[in-house]
Amino acid sequence: MTNRQTARISSRKQPQQARSTDLVAAILQAAIQVLTEHGATRFTTARVAEKAGVSIGSLYQYFPNKAAILFRLQSDEWLHTTQMLRRILENLEEPPLDRLRTLVQAFIRSECEEAQMRGALNDAAPLYRDAPQAHEVRAAGRQIFATFMLELLPEVSEPTRTAACDLILITLSSVGKDFSGSPRSEMEMTVCADGLADMFRAYVVTLNQPQATRPSTPEKAVDTRPPVVPD
Repeated sequence: MTNRQTARISSRKQPQQARSTDLVAAILQAAIQVLTEHGATRFTTARVAEKAGVSIGSLYQYFPNKAAILFRLQSDEWLHTTQMLRRILENLEEPPLDRLRTLVQAFIRSECEEAQMRGALNDAAPLYRDAPQAHEVRAAGRQIFATFMLELLPEVSEPTRTAACDLILITLSSVGKDFSGSPRSEMEMTVCADGLADMFRAYVVTLNQPQATRPSTPEKAVDTRPPVVPD
């Protein structure tokens, strides 16, 4: 079952020459346009080929079906997000809390700028959500953030750190999705990102306080939360 699913979303071959690379780039650009114009439910290989100005046979040389195209678009988006995480969170020249703020600002802006595309890809997610490649990419992104959390919360217990990681990721994802559902101005994006970053900062500062000086929140209630892995 897994092998058949993987085969359906994998590209047939990788372009080896400049001409082939240009062809794949044209197909993917056309796919983005079709997806944003028509949505996932009306996304077809025929529409993509027509938009790209190529034959359906040329498209099928690289993508066996629409699921393979959509997964490639999603993979490129995941790669972009992973690169953003690494660039910001692994920049050791900035203090951890400053890096967290930079990440929130970049994430909110990215969500707003690519809201239409992300929404269409979310609609298409059932086609590839459970594929091994999807799990691998999500796990890689989570590992980057989990490693960063060791810097952010070096003294707290592992269960508390895991719960904090879950809470920040889920909140960031939920707020980004909801906030980007409507067109936003530069000022609105800045206000949202700064407010969210301030909330996270206060939360992290509180967790880093010695237990005796923290506000009266039962430690056990935090430690025993089951890990939640966001989609």
